[in-house]
Amino acid sequence: MAKARVTFLLRRPRRRRKSIRRIPKGVIHVQASINNTFVTVTDVRGQVVSSCSAGNCGFRGKRKASPFAAETIAVTAISTVVMQRAEVLVKGPGPGREAALRAISKSGIRLTFIRDVTPLPHNGCRPPQKRRL
Repeated sequence: MAKARVTFLLRRPRRRRKSIRRIPKGVIHVQASINNTFVTVTDVRGQVVSSCSAGNCGFRGKRKASPFAAETIAVTAISTVVMQRAEVLVKGPGPGREAALRAISKSGIRLTFIRDVTPLPHNGCRPPQKRRL
């Protein structure tokens, strides 16, 4: 006699809907790596209010590194937060940094400053050797 399969344990739990949070002032962190872009919205104390990445928005593979993906990510991360003023901290050399900044400035939030916080080595680790083709 065949055993009955238990299927109710295999279902994924339902995700809660993101509620809109209201903060008077926030910090928008944009991390633009070569392969992906992340946007995180925090309050002034550093508590994460909202975050989004290219994978969360449905982009896969090569399209995660595109400027269009970065624009979509920024709009999605900001749409769950209502704030009047924000600081923007940009990190990384990726292709999505300018597009994310453009989307943030179009959103209607007053930006107090935009700062580039990309870490630069003071001649730290030795880089990998150049490819010889």
